[in-house]
Amino acid sequence: MTIESILIEIDAEISRLKQVRSLLSTTSTVERVKPIRKRRKMSAAARKRIAAAQKARWAKQKATK
Repeated sequence: MTIESILIEIDAEISRLKQVRSLLSTTSTVERVKPIRKRRKMSAAARKRIAAAQKARWAKQKATK
């Protein structure tokens, strides 16, 4: 292989890679958009139950020490 033929092959590969990159960049921008998740709201009673349960776990852990 001559240097010129190697350079021609490299240029051809570069052009193929550029085409693939352009295809991937146009399709991936659509896929990158993440849907916005709605946050679930907890009632005040549920928050109180969770807080009471956590405090009970802390008290149990302190009692074992």
